[in-house]
Amino acid sequence: MGSGTGAARGGSPRSGGADGGRGWSRRRFVGAIGALGGATAASALAGCAGDGDGGDGSAASRETPQAAPPGQPSSSGPSSSAAPATTPGSAPGASGPRPLYLGTYTSAEGGGKGVGVASYDPASGRITGGGTIIGVPDPSYLAVHPDGRTLYAVNERDRGAVTAVRLADRTVLGSRATGGAHTCHVSVHPSGRWLLSADYGSGSVTVHPIAASGALGERTDHVTHRRPAPRSGQRGPHAHQFVTAPDGGHVIAVDFGTDTVYSYRLDGKAGTLTEVAQAHTRAGAGPRHLVFHPGCRYAYLANEADDTLAVCAYDASSGRLTIGRPQSTGAKADVNYPAQPALTPDGRFAFLANRGDNSLARYAVEQDGARLRLLGTVPVEGDFPRQIALSPDGGLLFAANQRSGTISVFRVDAGGELRLAGEPFASPVAVCALPL
Repeated sequence: MGSGTGAARGGSPRSGGADGGRGWSRRRFVGAIGALGGATAASALAGCAGDGDGGDGSAASRETPQAAPPGQPSSSGPSSSAAPATTPGSAPGASGPRPLYLGTYTSAEGGGKGVGVASYDPASGRITGGGTIIGVPDPSYLAVHPDGRTLYAVNERDRGAVTAVRLADRTVLGSRATGGAHTCHVSVHPSGRWLLSADYGSGSVTVHPIAASGALGERTDHVTHRRPAPRSGQRGPHAHQFVTAPDGGHVIAVDFGTDTVYSYRLDGKAGTLTEVAQAHTRAGAGPRHLVFHPGCRYAYLANEADDTLAVCAYDASSGRLTIGRPQSTGAKADVNYPAQPALTPDGRFAFLANRGDNSLARYAVEQDGARLRLLGTVPVEGDFPRQIALSPDGGLLFAANQRSGTISVFRVDAGGELRLAGEPFASPVAVCALPL
């Protein structure tokens, strides 16, 4: 659910509207109850043994897979003429400014005109603007290929799609339809061969092949969540995230509308999905996003509707997730919707964006990932933090504040403390920050 939707769902600041009859709008739900990197995934994959033996028993309806070979892009679009602020794909440890890409809603009043391009200083956290990649409609979530050469953006509209952009010259390589509605999340498999996307409006997940050029081929699979049946208050399935588990052989879909986290085996040759497990939250929890611990045995799940966070045990052999008891987000506001969790690369500290409370919760990760201990919260210095992300070295945390149209940057110290790094950076309808 959450706020932030495509043009057809109306509302400003980006809080939803009509969804074409395929699910309840995010704005209406909020009223009723009150966005990394491939390199990180690849390193997690290298540190985990086993990729599960799978099985079927799928509880989803599936469309017939379409022709799969990654070919030429289906469409193209203009790109900005400004020169890149930094070199795409440069080593995370390199000195000097680093690239930062910003997601927005192009159809929102006061929204951006495409993917924002900026750079940041890894030492000070200072952000400098660098232009816009135009020709990408409603790019509300972003991901980058493991080789750092291609950026992928969702197009969060009635007819969901994903777009590829070559970063060296900011050329839009084309877009592909997901087959669903209001695509809200995208990630790249650590192999670099598959793009995974989630459609909020239709409650579906999609796989696209990635060509050597970074361009996308026609989808190889598309699955709509049918069981368990959503509760009446959640008005249909609403897939909110689709990511790769640390073992690499399983991919995980988080669905707000069905209160379920689905585990699939991804066929690495065909790009097809086989459901192998389901994990259910308590009724009405509304799971939104999760993040895996680098130890590969645990994940942390943000439940948007009931304002909680849960530690989940993960079994790589089966792909099964076991959801633990809900715990506090630390929010003091009467109404709060936790959004995205994030974890330091060393796995010692976790953070959570609290929309409504306008804070960032801080947790110590204990017992090799099995326990989270709430340390407190800090003001985000913005309004409605939709998404957070850490720099590759874990030294900075970026918060995209949707309603204030700003990016707040915090230094992360050795004890997990967050300290604001200067004034927030203005970015129209900021809903995603992707630091490289």
